Amino acid sequence: MSSSTSGENVHRDAIVIDATCPLLNSHPHLVDWWIEGGATAAAPTVGAFEGVSGTLRNLARWNRLIEQDDRLMLVRSADDIEAAKRDGRFGIIYHFQGTEPIEDDLDLIPLYKQLGVGIMQLAYNVKNRVGDGCEERTDAGLSYFGVDLVARLNREKVIVDCSHTGYRTTMEAIERSTAPVVFSHANVKRLVPSMRTIADDQIRAIAETGGLIGAVGFPALVCDDPRPTLDQFIDHIAYIADRVGIDHVALGIDYFAGQSGVADDTTAERIYASAINSGQWKPESYPPPPYHYPQGIETPQTLHNLTSRLLERGFSPEDARKILGGNWMRVYRTVWG
Repeated sequence: MSSSTSGENVHRDAIVIDATCPLLNSHPHLVDWWIEGGATAAAPTVGAFEGVSGTLRNLARWNRLIEQDDRLMLVRSADDIEAAKRDGRFGIIYHFQGTEPIEDDLDLIPLYKQLGVGIMQLAYNVKNRVGDGCEERTDAGLSYFGVDLVARLNREKVIVDCSHTGYRTTMEAIERSTAPVVFSHANVKRLVPSMRTIADDQIRAIAETGGLIGAVGFPALVCDDPRPTLDQFIDHIAYIADRVGIDHVALGIDYFAGQSGVADDTTAERIYASAINSGQWKPESYPPPPYHYPQGIETPQTLHNLTSRLLERGFSPEDARKILGGNWMRVYRTVWG
């Protein structure tokens, strides 16, 4: 392998996007980890279970953090990410994991868009006004409100994200959307049977919209081993690429506050108990901690290891650049401009 195509050089020259990182919202000071790991941009979860008030406070906090740190910039377009790469800055992409921040008012969508929210997930495991979550007892598909919401997201140039969302709800959203749809963070059901992983027909349907699937590093979604290897993580990337092409797989690693290396055992247990007791998580899909992310990318500080291993696995430098961020750039440019 020539020096220009070594893992280190490919990683340095690539646009690297982690499109799902709730850890960054709960621990914004850890932005240094993504910067150290050579990332160009990342998407903190700025809205999930909060209503309008809590979400606006999150956005206000992030606006202040960005204003106070010259290294950071708010991403509103694909060009902003290219500018961040060129100027040695770090892009912040506002991401909702669920539509609770909208409550019952679709007119909030253009307001959030003006504030910089460019991607919204339809549900988080349980039923809401839009449809069913993937952990729900029922699988009823989009509500009338959900149908209107997908149309409004398309109109306002906000990306439709089907992660954590029920099978029928995702398939109906994909069918109705006029723009690329994504699973920002999801793995392959054939490799890990779980309510939180996605089936082959969902993968194909997403690809047909021009969308993509972001591979997730949460250990229970990577493999049965509580300490997954980097190869087991890459197996999900390879599976998706083999079936629908390299243009439809990317990264949404999903580092979060309860993971090893961030939370001590007591804190991790408390976070787990809260998620189980609230009904947001089911034990069948979410085993108790500790949560060890794939070896070599236990934190975003060492994301370069992923690039090196992709090349060792036979992915070309061009393919690796697409996985690391190029495919997200295509979707961002298509939807946002």
